[in-house]
Amino acid sequence: MRKTLGEYAAKYTAGHVERCAWAGCAVVAPVFAMASDVGPHRVWGCVAGAGYVVAAFLTPGSGPRRAARAVAVLGAAVVPLVCLVVAGLGQLEVAVVERSGRLLLTTGSPYVTAPTAVADFNPYLPGMALFGMLPGDARWWLGGAFVAALAGAGLHRAWLLACPLVALPLAVGGIDLPVAGLMCLGVSLAGRGRPGRAGLALGAAAALKWTAWPALPVALALIAVRRGGRPALRCAAVGVCTATAAVLPFALADPSAFHRNVVAFPLGLTATASPAASPLPGRLLASHVPGGAVIALVLLSVGALLIALSLAARPPGTVRAAGVRLALGLGLATALMPATRFGYLVYPLVLGALAYRPAGRGAAIPSVPSAPSRPSVPCEKAAVA
Repeated sequence: MRKTLGEYAAKYTAGHVERCAWAGCAVVAPVFAMASDVGPHRVWGCVAGAGYVVAAFLTPGSGPRRAARAVAVLGAAVVPLVCLVVAGLGQLEVAVVERSGRLLLTTGSPYVTAPTAVADFNPYLPGMALFGMLPGDARWWLGGAFVAALAGAGLHRAWLLACPLVALPLAVGGIDLPVAGLMCLGVSLAGRGRPGRAGLALGAAAALKWTAWPALPVALALIAVRRGGRPALRCAAVGVCTATAAVLPFALADPSAFHRNVVAFPLGLTATASPAASPLPGRLLASHVPGGAVIALVLLSVGALLIALSLAARPPGTVRAAGVRLALGLGLATALMPATRFGYLVYPLVLGALAYRPAGRGAAIPSVPSAPSRPSVPCEKAAVA
């Protein structure tokens, strides 16, 4: 009886917490809509706010909460996405990806040689142009790749799709979502002992955006601890070869355009300012402190060095530990990059979700018990036998 009451109390508490979470999102979304000067953001805030309100009312005090979560996903992600696609509204990054796909088809390169305006720059690696080559709005393919990668990683979490940090980019842009999803998939496959597939997933993510590259050393450390050096080298070879095959030809074909678009512009080193201007520490340093961009880059390098040293001194032994380490590193990078925005927080959120997924086949490798030793037989009995 006590156990039953305890379980009921735990379910009631969880339901109350989830109801409060949806209610909080219902407040945040409209406030964000009123504060933003971007049209697609306003549309998302109004529609998503209504979806969160309904989800809060539908969340039961105890028992299954699938219906409320489904409503949250529909109201915060699916319905705003459909509305924005039908209206032809989206963030600038969607147009950039679609244009890069057209450029790749017509000129053989996804980059403008001499970009001047913000819309001319393509800060993504060449693999991102593939989403612009596909028919229809690129957001369908970006979101579909994200959901498929999460499913492959075992992250069947409706709350993750309904979270504002995921639902907003899913509806208005979604450039970072397939990158984060493939990173999760790669780390999960590394924990399952599949180095080749892990390298392929991480290499594909690394061909989309620079933000995916930190996942490769974390996955290699995880594989080295769990499986040994040879599988880790196999993962590294597959990942590096995949990313190199997708990136290097375009970098060699027009080095100046590649550097200007993919390196200088994201780091805030071009005359044209990046629209990624959220008031995070790196951006504030670059904007208000003399030499602040250099200071921010130095701090970013120090943070990367500390994460690398932690991998060498105490490599992660589980998928959860690897997810936490990667989320921490990406959170520091998001805070310290000179050209940064709040949308980059989707990386630590999604990677951190690996730490809270249910233990499964990728969570730990069971130890194999040694065969029990046969009892010793006295010489006398052996001689009689």
